[in-house]
Amino acid sequence: MGLTPERIVVGRIATFTGGPGFGWVEALAIAGRRIVATGSRPEIEALAGPRTRRLDLAPTEVVLPGLTDAHLHLLDVALAAERVDLSDAPTLEAAMAGIAAASKRAGGDDWIEGGGWDPNRWGRWPTAVDLEQAAPGRRVAVWAHDHHALLVSRRALAEAAIGDASQDPPGGRIRRDAAGVATGVLHEHASRLVSERIPPLDDDRTDRAIESACRRLLALGIVAAHDMGTLAPDRMLGGAFGSVGRLDARGGLPIRVHAGIREESLDEAVRRGLRTGVPIAAPGAGRARVGWWKRFADGSLGSRTAYLRAPYEGGSDRGILLVDPEGLRDDIARAARQGIVSAVHAIGDAALDVALDALAPIEDSLVGPARRVEHAQLVHDDQLGRLARAGIALSMQPYHAVSDGPSIGAAWGARARRLGYRWRSAIRSGVALAFGSDAPVESPNPWRGIAAAIDRSAATLGEAAGPLDPREALTLDEALRAACLAPARLAGERDRGRLIPGERADLVVVPLPPGGRLGDPVVVAALRPRLVLVDGEVGFEA
Repeated sequence: MGLTPERIVVGRIATFTGGPGFGWVEALAIAGRRIVATGSRPEIEALAGPRTRRLDLAPTEVVLPGLTDAHLHLLDVALAAERVDLSDAPTLEAAMAGIAAASKRAGGDDWIEGGGWDPNRWGRWPTAVDLEQAAPGRRVAVWAHDHHALLVSRRALAEAAIGDASQDPPGGRIRRDAAGVATGVLHEHASRLVSERIPPLDDDRTDRAIESACRRLLALGIVAAHDMGTLAPDRMLGGAFGSVGRLDARGGLPIRVHAGIREESLDEAVRRGLRTGVPIAAPGAGRARVGWWKRFADGSLGSRTAYLRAPYEGGSDRGILLVDPEGLRDDIARAARQGIVSAVHAIGDAALDVALDALAPIEDSLVGPARRVEHAQLVHDDQLGRLARAGIALSMQPYHAVSDGPSIGAAWGARARRLGYRWRSAIRSGVALAFGSDAPVESPNPWRGIAAAIDRSAATLGEAAGPLDPREALTLDEALRAACLAPARLAGERDRGRLIPGERADLVVVPLPPGGRLGDPVVVAALRPRLVLVDGEVGFEA
């Protein structure tokens, strides 16, 4: 081997090899941030020197590769703790009580920001009138749970000059009541009329929030994240973009981050000569890299703004297409010429058609990261074929199949079972499948998503998963590959995601309960790491 290992780990270690299923070894050796040997306990122990540190695991502990969240919004995750969280409010009245409490806490004339509300839970859409009663005269902006609708107060509407006679902006919709009065809910691009007026954070506050969020992710076993930019437009490339570069430059970035470029920032990215996969900070530890340029082709299922081939059940509405297809093709081609790889948000099947038309003609870039479609919750066989032939990856969030459960049947009817959340069909078709959380739309906890992927009915998770085909569920091995190995490969990282010699020593130690089986979805959903190593060094320890 040549190198005396700096650390050896002895226990039950799962490795991914070229074939299906897990490979198991008894020990591994780490030197210079990489795994240098795996094998039996005697083989690895024989490599140890006098200064080699030894980690002996308990019989109930298992070692897995470090996880990568292939789709989250890092700044929004970072700020969630500072904003009003309405995700657990069972009624509209409870939500408004939370707004009222935040109004009392807020200083001066500060904006009150938050999110998590769901009209499907409350039986009706909230309004600016509700906000006025809770926080009179305040500027309030709170996102729906899917971040495709923004509820704003009367004052926020007035400052943005939004009235009953205002025209819907391109790609957006101002929600109105039966009398044509603007209710305070702004769908899709209409939300920008208000969100762009909210002052951005200063650098110090942003950096502290981002570093704290990364440490919380690390405690969940997440050693890398694909940041898809802020959910609300701001003045930075991707919200977290500048922050992760600054943190990395001073060695303070706890995990690897591929920081996204927002759709309105392409011109700035081109001017700066950015290329996907290239380090942001120089000098730096190399953990912060330029991510994907993301475009929204449509909205969401919950807001019924996902763009469909056929109308939603019980009506003629097909959702909202947020882009000009020809313009999208031109922009993606321009980005590719600069070395910037694109990711397209497409939840509905018609939006996926538009995304494929734009992404398919682009040849793979030289930097390594793959072109990708985000979400793809409704997919036809012909689209799977196009994805596979063009080498376009699918970035999906398995827990959406649980949280969207109450909306799936009502929105899609019989289509849901045939076409919804087709994880296994994607793998069988040869499409690269990577899993993420879409946090803060969902919890960043990856174990709940992995459990949902292997127990598609989600019955054992205590959730209603809707009318989905259980045959699209994955094995634990397939789900872990989608959470560990596939996201690294999508990012062009050929040295992460497996616990084999030559790869980065990113690993997670998870205790199993007495008698617990790793393939049991109830066990998987409850997993919490005891120890996480990044580059062979302890990043988190419980």
